[in-house]
Amino acid sequence: MVAIVTFGMAPFSLRLVRDRITRTELALLATASFGDMVKAVVDVERRIMAIGGELHSDEEAMLLDDGSTQSDLWGINLYTGEQGDGFIEFDSMINVRPAQGNLSRSVVNASTRARIRAAVTLLVSE
Repeated sequence: MVAIVTFGMAPFSLRLVRDRITRTELALLATASFGDMVKAVVDVERRIMAIGGELHSDEEAMLLDDGSTQSDLWGINLYTGEQGDGFIEFDSMINVRPAQGNLSRSVVNASTRARIRAAVTLLVSE
């Protein structure tokens, strides 16, 4: 399912990733929007993600509409030209969750970070 949303001059293409997406596809999305970065929201329980929105909240809404649970959703940025730890940045306003003990835009819990990395590794291929 692909929904195309346009804000100002830059086109943003929201996509729900259930299977796999290549780094080349991510790079194309990045080039069309932020240059070298793609915003994503990962459902750590269902191991799916939404990508390509202007805001993490757009991707979050897409996953909630698809049946995800709010507490399982975490916002990240994927830097398409980076490898290793530089590929995933755990930064998003949707991550500020005092009720879940996350008082920062960053994902502070190491276990949650590991679950995000596992889902991204499953979904993104070279």
